[in-house]
Amino acid sequence: MKVLGIESSCDETAAAVVADGRVILGSVIWSQVAIHAPFGGVVPEIASRNHLCSIVPVVSQALDQAGVTLADIDGLSVTIGPGLIGSLLVGVQFAKGLALATGLPLVGVNHLEGHVMAAFLVNDREPPRYPFVALAVSGGHTSLYLMHAPGRITLMGRTRDDAAGEAFDKAAAVLGLPYPGGVAIDRVSAGRDPGTVRFPRSMISDGFDMSFSGLKTALRRHLELMDHKPSADEVADIAAAFQEAVVDVLVSKTSNAARLHGVQDVVIAGGVAANRRLRARMAEAMTRDGRTLHAVPIALCTDNAAMIAGLGHTYLFGDLKDADAPRGIDMDPFVRRVDDGW
Repeated sequence: MKVLGIESSCDETAAAVVADGRVILGSVIWSQVAIHAPFGGVVPEIASRNHLCSIVPVVSQALDQAGVTLADIDGLSVTIGPGLIGSLLVGVQFAKGLALATGLPLVGVNHLEGHVMAAFLVNDREPPRYPFVALAVSGGHTSLYLMHAPGRITLMGRTRDDAAGEAFDKAAAVLGLPYPGGVAIDRVSAGRDPGTVRFPRSMISDGFDMSFSGLKTALRRHLELMDHKPSADEVADIAAAFQEAVVDVLVSKTSNAARLHGVQDVVIAGGVAANRRLRARMAEAMTRDGRTLHAVPIALCTDNAAMIAGLGHTYLFGDLKDADAPRGIDMDPFVRRVDDGW
């Protein structure tokens, strides 16, 4: 069964065709990073207008890349949130129009659940086994989930303020590094000494919630107390120390969650899951504990439609096709459920 997925939750317009929920036949992502870089972040109105311009060619390219036409598609899947409302509207309305015109079944899915379920799109290794713990970490979200079964998800903890990716972006701006900040910090931190500065690890031993806003304040305060403008080498060391503080919290929380629930498998997903230091430290921690880490491939960490198509297959044709259950229950307060009226 082939599902066409559409993703437009933030600043990437994406479409993909996935077969049987596992095999990516075609995936196209049109990024707006260059457009938003002068502003140091995503401008919602600009993002929405560019989705309008790009969604038709992106969907067409995804179908061409997969070697199929709409006549070969069995179902449609689209991100309905969380995300920027204007951006989401473009993808949802396009998907609804496509469903109306073709008569294909359409399902709306949760963006964060899609990130986690991207771990099932890896064909050269075994997928994670339920139940498993998942860390979804990106520029807009940092959350820990216990995945009981397809569609049965419990939110264990999340950031109380900034997401880890947002903290990286803002730290990079303060340090004079380019946007996107997470990529810049990852790059300049390579091979540097993270022990040069000891930044705080907020809430590291307090449940599964997290906080990163105080870490940004600590960084700014450290720079204010320096008696000179930091050199490029000093910026790199400070960035490495900041990165280590974020990674320490993420690894500690995820490891504690896995121990508490006695799970064998752990998934890390989302844009920040592409961070090399996080992937290395998480792999070390899971190996030490005798667990299996499923780090979503870097190509599937950032927003993409393959994860939406794969998850859509589960709801349309998989274990949940006949289940009267909410989609993405307990994922986040903004998108609690999807019912027939969406």
